[in-house]
Amino acid sequence: MSETPEPKVALVTGASRGLGAALAEQLAARGWHVVAVARTVGGLEELDDRVKALGLPGAGSVTLAPMDITLDDAMRHLCRQIYDRWGKLDLWAHAAIHATPLSPAGSLATADWDKALAINIRATGQLIPMVEPLLKLGQGTALFFDDPRAGQKFFGAYGASKAAQIALAASWQAENQRIGPRVVIATPRPMPTATRARFFPGEDRTPLAAPRTEADRILRGLLAEA
Repeated sequence: MSETPEPKVALVTGASRGLGAALAEQLAARGWHVVAVARTVGGLEELDDRVKALGLPGAGSVTLAPMDITLDDAMRHLCRQIYDRWGKLDLWAHAAIHATPLSPAGSLATADWDKALAINIRATGQLIPMVEPLLKLGQGTALFFDDPRAGQKFFGAYGASKAAQIALAASWQAENQRIGPRVVIATPRPMPTATRARFFPGEDRTPLAAPRTEADRILRGLLAEA
């Protein structure tokens, strides 16, 4: 009797809501095991409930990891646990982001600026060397999400920190074109997420793409090219 093959394993940072949660759910529906990281325990539990309710043949599962990605030791320990359990990663989808309140550049609140730097830039820079060995072992892919707001009025902190995050991902992408891991930078369509609602309160959300639809579109392209 042949053994059941190990599932593909994904790490999704920022998995409690929005695109991150939708990606985790879509990956589980495709039979993957998802390690879902976020600070919001309730959002992670709701994700787990939705995955369990799928009831699809061959559906995957979720490991909930309620933690703060800015805590280096916690994330390092998580990566070690992933290695001990599965020995590799097939995908890292980095959807964690801090949506700094809109503000003139001359009136940035220090606390908001510091939080944007910590989550959007520093945590990404710390996570890349932690996750890279796992992705190399799985010949895996790192997936980032661009939101080009740099230079737009009132988007100073968010636009600058998000642009810096994507610049870092692009450098990693260029460095690894021949040796791996593969690094992909996607640009999702506008979605009715909590992040967007902070930036555009009161807008007509009808024409916006559902996070589940965008997650499916992005994964279809990503997995087809793998």
